[in-house]
Amino acid sequence: MAVSQELLDILVCPKCKGKIYLNEATDGLICDACQLIYEIRDDIPVMLIDEAKPILE
Repeated sequence: MAVSQELLDILVCPKCKGKIYLNEATDGLICDACQLIYEIRDDIPVMLIDEAKPILE
């Protein structure tokens, strides 16, 4: 079971309150403004700033 579209529609980045979107691998949520990715574990987004990882380019 994946993260529902309803949940994705209301979630925002906890750091900047900006828009986030699902990454291609569908295992994280990306905030372009903060350059962070929030991991999805067991179909639950982990929206903790301290656990977010920098986006590697």
